[in-house]
Amino acid sequence: MKRFLDVVFGTAAIIVLSPLLLILSIVVLFSDGFPVIFRQERIGRGGKRFRICKFRTMKKDVGDVAKKDLRDYESCLIRCGSFLRRTSLDELPQLFNIVGGSMSFVGPRPLIPQEREIDEMRRAAGVYSVRPGVTGLAQINGRDNLSNEEKTAYDTQYVRTQSLRTDLRILLRTVGVVLRRENMTQDTKK
Repeated sequence: MKRFLDVVFGTAAIIVLSPLLLILSIVVLFSDGFPVIFRQERIGRGGKRFRICKFRTMKKDVGDVAKKDLRDYESCLIRCGSFLRRTSLDELPQLFNIVGGSMSFVGPRPLIPQEREIDEMRRAAGVYSVRPGVTGLAQINGRDNLSNEEKTAYDTQYVRTQSLRTDLRILLRTVGVVLRRENMTQDTKK
């Protein structure tokens, strides 16, 4: 049922938001040219890797570098990059990941392969038995301010208690968290 709802609501969201997706694509294009979409390898269901889609917020020549490894982070952002991250609009292309089946609206956020410590914790806790999500319990309960242990605990709790009701509650709380920009630092990746 969850997968069916992901496809239905993901497809509907793509259709309804297509004018916004087009406008944001044009804004990114005029800010720093092609590519408009940033694709990055992440760990998904079953521990299998997939490519997550986001609007590109960093300049092309920056490469795939963590924020903490950049000398002047702000100068690495494209003109609209800070705005896209602050509003979480850079996440909208993940709707295609949802419809394609590599992600869900709700689930543990997908890790990059270099995040080995939390990856091991997730594997031990069985977190990879579900699809990763655009949002999840960790995102509404501390987001960037949580330790790896706390994130894994929330991810594990989600896996054990997931239901359509829980997903709806997480989605509604996510809207508030994003609008208030709670517990948010600039993403450490593009």
